[in-house]
Amino acid sequence: MNRYNNPAKVAAPALQSTRLLDQVRERIRYLHYSLQTEKAYLHWARFFIRWHGRDGKMRHPRDMGKADVEAFLTMLADERQVSPATHRQALNALLFLYRQVLDQDLPWLQSIGRPPERKRIPVVLTTGEVQSVLALMDGVEGLLARMLYGTGMRLAEGLSLRVKDVDFDRQVMIVRSGKGDKDRVVMLPRALVVPLRDQLMRSRALWAADRAAGRSGVYMPHALDAKYPRAGQTWAWQWVYPAPHLSVTRALAWSDAIICLKNAWGDSSNGPYHRPESQNM
Repeated sequence: MNRYNNPAKVAAPALQSTRLLDQVRERIRYLHYSLQTEKAYLHWARFFIRWHGRDGKMRHPRDMGKADVEAFLTMLADERQVSPATHRQALNALLFLYRQVLDQDLPWLQSIGRPPERKRIPVVLTTGEVQSVLALMDGVEGLLARMLYGTGMRLAEGLSLRVKDVDFDRQVMIVRSGKGDKDRVVMLPRALVVPLRDQLMRSRALWAADRAAGRSGVYMPHALDAKYPRAGQTWAWQWVYPAPHLSVTRALAWSDAIICLKNAWGDSSNGPYHRPESQNM
């Protein structure tokens, strides 16, 4: 059983927000769930309310029950034909809404059917296919792709890599706040040492330009900017892969970094991306 579906309600202080979605956001941040989880749970809570209000009569989830939740989940499975993983995510979001936000740990929550997990054979590229793909990528995006392949990092982990977490002497890199909010150490492939040093030189040039312009610095996790006000301006905390434009919020920094890589793969439907490097707060 995963942490989102745990029947035990977490003891937390009373909510300060008055609007439901703000309450969801407040509780998620109090529990230190990831930004991706926050966005997903807000989406499902909003979708759940709007779907039941499609006749023009909006109802609060507090006034809905088991039949309403099951009708929504049935619609996802039958009409939308979502995958079992998406189905479980929607259910977990609604369980979180009722248990952690509305403080309703009702008996019927446990009796809602959960889609079974199915084992699938993953699609894995051969060594030759991987080499063919990487050969078509160059520049910063090519280096990032090779680093992800060579270290096993996830995309968000690679994009959020800081200068201080690259150790050329030990030939390792430290992944901070990875999946499950856990840190880990990965090996630095020797073939990436020279191009990674070159990338750090480009990143340092942007960092120097920011310092000369008097910009505030990079995003600091866990309110470290309050404890160490100038740390975000130091070279050690700089992003290894900064984008060429400014980003003003954490959400934009993450989403625009993803768009950066999509643009590199030829998908420009989201328009130009911003820079997860400095923030003008």
